[in-house]
Amino acid sequence: MKLFTILIVDDSTAMRSLLVSTLETLGDIRVVQAANGFDALRVLPREQVDLILTDINMPDINGLELLSFVRNNQVYKELPVIVISTEGSHKDIEKGLSLGANEYLVKPFQPEKLLELVKRFL
Repeated sequence: MKLFTILIVDDSTAMRSLLVSTLETLGDIRVVQAANGFDALRVLPREQVDLILTDINMPDINGLELLSFVRNNQVYKELPVIVISTEGSHKDIEKGLSLGANEYLVKPFQPEKLLELVKRFL
């Protein structure tokens, strides 16, 4: 069975921990963490990532800038990206999806919903 690698990008240590513990219930998952978009850009060339989960509001490079980079880069443009954010207005969700997010999950979310989305893209 293939081991899938998920990159979690969130400046909140507590949120990253919550995501990791939720994802670990899936089994064959390896999680790589980044505290912001800048860290994520350093991780991407070094890891074979199958899915990115990113927050929007982060210092340095935010989640939408990271998403734009991924979608405009030949190497990563097919990589599934799920935005997980407290920014839950219709306008925020539209913006995230229009920039190329595969899904947009509003915090707080049900762990089952996250697992369902992750399984769909892996």
